[in-house]
Amino acid sequence: MKVTAEKNEKIGKMIFASVYSHYINRLEKNGRTKEEFHQVIEWLTGYDDKKIQELIDEKATFKTFFKNAKLNPNAHLITGVVCGYRIEEIEDEFELYRQCRYLDKLYDELAKGRKMEKILRVEKK
Repeated sequence: MKVTAEKNEKIGKMIFASVYSHYINRLEKNGRTKEEFHQVIEWLTGYDDKKIQELIDEKATFKTFFKNAKLNPNAHLITGVVCGYRIEEIEDEFELYRQCRYLDKLYDELAKGRKMEKILRVEKK
């Protein structure tokens, strides 16, 4: 599937806090924790627990969430399909959409029980 400008804009306007509770509920049902999810978010964005809570409290959009993030230099190693989109094929002009899919992919892997060492990618030498 191809990302469109409309899709990119729509996801950018979504409020992170509006999906955060759904993320946590699914993770806990699958035996994972909020702390593990925060570890994943921190790896991807550089945000610590305090900053994540601030973003939730201020009802930050995904656009704001990723605009201020310091994306992990190994984020490009996140590949695969999420919601019908192959992450590595999302065009550069839709960087925000790709970043949201990075988070979704890491979240899915966590929910499915993948080991943290595999989720937090390290570039092979």
